[in-house]
Amino acid sequence: MNSLFAETLKKLRTEKGLSQRELAEQMYVTRSAIAKWENGNRLPDVTMITRLSGVLNVDVNMLLSRAAQSDECPNVIMVDDRKLILTGGLPILEEVMPDATVTGFTKASEAIEFARGNRVALAFLDIELRNATGLELCRELLQINPHTNVVYLTAYSNYALDAWSTGASGFMLKPITPEGVREQLRNLRYPFRIGGEGI
Repeated sequence: MNSLFAETLKKLRTEKGLSQRELAEQMYVTRSAIAKWENGNRLPDVTMITRLSGVLNVDVNMLLSRAAQSDECPNVIMVDDRKLILTGGLPILEEVMPDATVTGFTKASEAIEFARGNRVALAFLDIELRNATGLELCRELLQINPHTNVVYLTAYSNYALDAWSTGASGFMLKPITPEGVREQLRNLRYPFRIGGEGI
C-alpha cells in the first residue's frame, strides 16, 4: 500500500475540481482505476504517472518520488533538546520498530523541516524544548500531516491534561523503555507496519 501517493493524487485531483470519473476520462482509464490509486491499493505505472503529471499539470518527478515512498519503511522521529536522551532513546525505537527509519532532532525547527519533506508516521516529542514546546510542535506536525501519530515524552506527569488537547496518540514518562514504546504502539490513532515484536 502507498498512502502517500494516494493522498497526493486525491489532493491534486480535488484542487483541479475533477471528479474521479472526469480524471479517468482524461486519463483514458476506468473510474475504478483512479479509485484504486487513491485508496492506495494500486500504483500506476511510469507511463500512467507521466500522463497524470500532464493532466494535473504537476512535476512528474514529484509524482514519481511520492510513488517510490511506500509505507513499508515508515519515518519515526524523536525530538528532545538533550542529546543524552536521544542517544539512549533512538536505539530502543529501532529495536522495537526494525522496519522504520528512525531519526532524532534536538531542535523543533529541524523536525518541522524534515516533516515537510518526509511523511512522518510517528513522532516522540519532549514536552519541554529549548525554543518551543512539544505541544506547539505537535500542532505544527499535525498541520503538515494530520495522520502523524504523536507520543509525548516527559519526566513530569502534570503535563498530561494539556497533552491530550493537542490530538496526540499517547503520553509517556521518561525514561523510554521497549515495553513502554510497545504499549504506546498499541494505542496509535493511525497504526502502521513496524515489524519485529511490536504490534
